Amino acid sequence: MKDYKNVIIFDHPLIRHKIAILRNERTSMKEFRELVEEITTLMTYESLKDGVPTTEIEVKTPLEVCTQRVVADNSIVIVPILRAGLGMVNGVHVLFPSAKVGHIGMYRNEETLTPETYYCKLPKGIEDKLVLLVDPMLATGGSACDAIRLLKDKGCKHIKFMAIIGAPEGISKVAETHPDVDIYVSTVDRCLNEHGYILPGLGDAGDRLFGTK
Repeated sequence: MKDYKNVIIFDHPLIRHKIAILRNERTSMKEFRELVEEITTLMTYESLKDGVPTTEIEVKTPLEVCTQRVVADNSIVIVPILRAGLGMVNGVHVLFPSAKVGHIGMYRNEETLTPETYYCKLPKGIEDKLVLLVDPMLATGGSACDAIRLLKDKGCKHIKFMAIIGAPEGISKVAETHPDVDIYVSTVDRCLNEHGYILPGLGDAGDRLFGTK
């Protein structure tokens, strides 16, 4: 996979440790869900360290008044791609508990492997917010590309996409289709199989999150 200016691959030992447990087929649903949230929190911290809308306020300490920068109110919206993206929402809420949440529902046509949208509900004024689009797996890139296009059609101008595991094919597709969107991935796997699943991957993230496998 070639280097892209808008793709950031995390190489953090704590994230690598958690992903190793996440992959294990013996990891329980409860632990899997907790790991997804923990990894998402770490990713959010890193991906927003230089891109969070802030404002200045005055704070009175026990000794004097000082000026501090804080995250601007109502400036971030979390948008999970249903259904697996729901597992990442709480991980972002740990750092931004008041962030509103929109939802984009997509499913993969098992014959064509292309995404089809069945639901979209977004907060009012989302076009003026920083949008965190989240999905644990970036496989073919079809769902991510379509979700980003949908957000752009709604007027969103500042979008960041986060995935825990990505395939080179999907990362390249999103990076080239939407070069103005920053893409954050915790780890890059080897490839996709003939069914469009990431190898070595971790199976179906939605099934493992919600116990439907």
